[in-house]
Amino acid sequence: MTTHLSMDRDRTALLVMDYQNDIVGSVSGRERAGLLHRASSVVAATRKAGIPVVYVVVSFRPGHPEVSARNKSFSAMKSTGRLGEGTPGAEIHGSVRPDAGEVVVTKRRVGAFSTTDMETVLRSMGVTNLVLAGISTSGVVLSTVRWAADADYEIVVLEDCCADPDPEVHRVLTEKIFPRQATVARTLDYLHALA
Repeated sequence: MTTHLSMDRDRTALLVMDYQNDIVGSVSGRERAGLLHRASSVVAATRKAGIPVVYVVVSFRPGHPEVSARNKSFSAMKSTGRLGEGTPGAEIHGSVRPDAGEVVVTKRRVGAFSTTDMETVLRSMGVTNLVLAGISTSGVVLSTVRWAADADYEIVVLEDCCADPDPEVHRVLTEKIFPRQATVARTLDYLHALA
């Protein structure tokens, strides 16, 4: 199914969320290769179109002082040191690595707006429209869609540039939940809109 997109290039930013080595590594091999290829194509086309690319990463200070034992999502990471600042696993994957001057927003929670200066960054760029690519669909993508919709951003979710450990959860979110607050599209729809 093709989704027709019209892009306001002056007010749009692409958010590449949690495409970090440890997180990308959680995506199965065959799916990972396609995901990275599509995301790389989207990043390249976005740059060529003059649209800002903003990266979102999750990482923690040494010892993970931001993580409470009550936090079900992150408490297991504390004991392993996973996604610690400066560790190879927390680095953005090489296939979508930022260019010099591109903004990287660091978060300590799930969504791109929570615990970050994302709103300030987007406002300073004059951005009102967001294109989202992220891992995982039920984590950073869901949390960011909800926050951004409440903040009156226009949102496009690139369904095939998102992945989730549970394919059924990904399907339900992209087919039934996200369309209530965002336009759900595929990489080819987006590339066509930029052409």
